[in-house]
Amino acid sequence: MTTTMNRSVPAVSSAVRGGAPLQLDGVVYRYHGKQASGAGVGPLSLQVAAGEFLCVVGPSGSGKSTLLSLLAGFLRPQSGKISLGGEAVRGPHPRLTLVQQEAALFPWLTVAGNVAFGLRGVSGQEKKARVAEALRQVNLAGYEGRRPHELSGGQRQRVALARALVTQPGLLLLDEPFSALDHATRTALADELLSLWRQAGVTVVFVTHQLDEALHLGQRIVALHDGEVALDTLATQTSLPELQGLFKV
Repeated sequence: MTTTMNRSVPAVSSAVRGGAPLQLDGVVYRYHGKQASGAGVGPLSLQVAAGEFLCVVGPSGSGKSTLLSLLAGFLRPQSGKISLGGEAVRGPHPRLTLVQQEAALFPWLTVAGNVAFGLRGVSGQEKKARVAEALRQVNLAGYEGRRPHELSGGQRQRVALARALVTQPGLLLLDEPFSALDHATRTALADELLSLWRQAGVTVVFVTHQLDEALHLGQRIVALHDGEVALDTLATQTSLPELQGLFKV
């Protein structure tokens, strides 16, 4: 399929800072055998600017999950290179963090304990301050002592976001984090995520099969088909009917 490359990266607010640029050069990862759940991805070459919010869409089997696993360092490219801030990604990287579909909180820890989990090595007072700030950002101040079973689904996802942001990552990967939530909660959390992104300045790669969600959130949209880029465009230069027509959904 024909790739339409974006002509420019949208300007990022001066308040956005701290995100790391992401680059993929000729990345290939292919599955083989009858148990393969998809074709894999590649060859993929892609650049994501520091502080950019990129949404990746595509039907089931298009390579979205494989791409995210490669970016997170869970899979290694069979050929090609992935770099974050100029440094090669060869495994889980200290400057990136992943939020998945399920919040995956530790049930035996409090909200504060879950958020603080990634701050090992940080001093007590600084850790406490950063956890408090992260919970304030996701509107959960006062929930520090609660356990995950005492929270709603939306609140658990807020804790997962706080746990991701408290480490001050350069790249935030999100794998359909709102898919299990009702429409109203999903919409509210999407708006909160945009606000958090503007505050934190982190580079975001958000994977979703919801095309309207991608148009609402993303500065830029990359659509995958059979593991390759079918469309790469600014969100303002495409539309829901165009994306639906691309995948015949």
